[in-house]
Amino acid sequence: MEQYIKQILNSRVYDVARETPLEQATSLSERLGNRILLKREDLQQVFSFKLRGAYNRISALSEEERGRGVIAASAGNHAQGVALAGRKLGIRSLIVMPKTTPDIKVNSVSNLGGEIVLHGSSYDDSYRHATQLAAERKMTFIHPYDDRLVIAGQGTVAMEILRQHSAELHALFIPVGGGGLIAGMAAYIKSLRPEIRVIGVEPDDAPSMHHALRAGERVSLEHVGIFADGVAVRRVGKEPFRIAQRCVDEVILVSTDEICAAIKDIFDDTRSIAEPAGALAVAGVKKYVQREGVKGLNMAAVLSGANMNFDRLRHVAERAELGERREVLLGVTIPERPGSFRQFCGIIGLRAITEFNYRYSDPDAAHVFVGVQMQSGEDEKSELMTRLRDAGYPVVDMSDNEMAKMHVRYMVGGHAERAENEVLYRFEFPERPGALLRFLTRMGQNWNISLFHYRNHGADYGRILVGIQVPSLERGAFADFLDELGYNYREETSNPAYRLFLK
Repeated sequence: MEQYIKQILNSRVYDVARETPLEQATSLSERLGNRILLKREDLQQVFSFKLRGAYNRISALSEEERGRGVIAASAGNHAQGVALAGRKLGIRSLIVMPKTTPDIKVNSVSNLGGEIVLHGSSYDDSYRHATQLAAERKMTFIHPYDDRLVIAGQGTVAMEILRQHSAELHALFIPVGGGGLIAGMAAYIKSLRPEIRVIGVEPDDAPSMHHALRAGERVSLEHVGIFADGVAVRRVGKEPFRIAQRCVDEVILVSTDEICAAIKDIFDDTRSIAEPAGALAVAGVKKYVQREGVKGLNMAAVLSGANMNFDRLRHVAERAELGERREVLLGVTIPERPGSFRQFCGIIGLRAITEFNYRYSDPDAAHVFVGVQMQSGEDEKSELMTRLRDAGYPVVDMSDNEMAKMHVRYMVGGHAERAENEVLYRFEFPERPGALLRFLTRMGQNWNISLFHYRNHGADYGRILVGIQVPSLERGAFADFLDELGYNYREETSNPAYRLFLK
């Protein structure tokens, strides 16, 4: 680790980076009973820490390498860091980005002087194309995380934290994607202050470092979630993993709802809007405090970025209360008779109802999709569900049902009794012009679509729910079709939300 300490201390990041403040999150600290400090990397000129590593790597190039230019593959923050470094040093920068990249990110890279090539539908497609172009044009490829100088550049974040906070620090929480940030920071922290716990935080649907440390070797995930796109990495870097094995105490996994709640917490304390990956560390702090029950300790979290698409805010707002366990979503079956609604609302009491979805479909029973605000979390939810069941109302907790939260809450409108042989699937597909039409065209070739829901969430990938009528004898052919389609999918035919409200 000594070599990393020297490289961190000698990094040239401050030609472009600023020393960002370490600020107390006052409201969050009071609520958690601990002093929570936020390292404000969202205040960099590209709204992310990524310019540190990119500039440190590019500034070390020889004159010959500078003359040939640099190339990178990225859909966001790393691309902006490389473009800015290239402009500062007078070096040509070529950025390969997926065709799914939102215009705001493409324009940001272009405004920083980067040349852009749009290729493929994912980071992996862009990465392969970028490495091919690098070999053909003899340009230097700037890796986003698996590079010693990039890691050292990111490690300067830890150097600043220890300089800004010399008092006791119980734990430092760091978001993890490919591992470059946590590797650089952990190497520095554990060399100088080994008593500080270094805790990585990943989304529970992109746990590449968590699974790698558990397995003792790097693993390749078959699928990663797309909400926290800044850390959606299938396989962590080789060098970051080596350092993490020695210097990282643990990796905590958090849900999409918990990330949304953390974005709201950050906004409440700073009036800034973190991107999902940028809020990971705060979500990790909250989960750690709840798990350990600690009080009166100093903890720091890296707010790593704020490159949020505006259209995603509605999704964040919808899910934040669920992430805080201040809202519960319930599927309740009530008798279809006069006065049943009034009796049901009487059990809910004076609690605020956040949504109420119902449509008549059966002469005997009605299925209601209802959101209710909670004041005291899980205990209050359990008490409410018990009261409903004691009153004779069958009730299903939908608060952790992703299909219900993503689709069904917008679709409650009665059952389709004539949709025979219906199977239900959720899909993710690249969000680019024509993608939805292509999807519908492919899906409609052999089987009838009996249900369809799509809602734009301002992300790089679209999410849809599809009901398809597939006779039992054709299920094998249908399975082959799904594999050939090439989209990530998950069957939801047995989901209770489907049974209650749509089947």
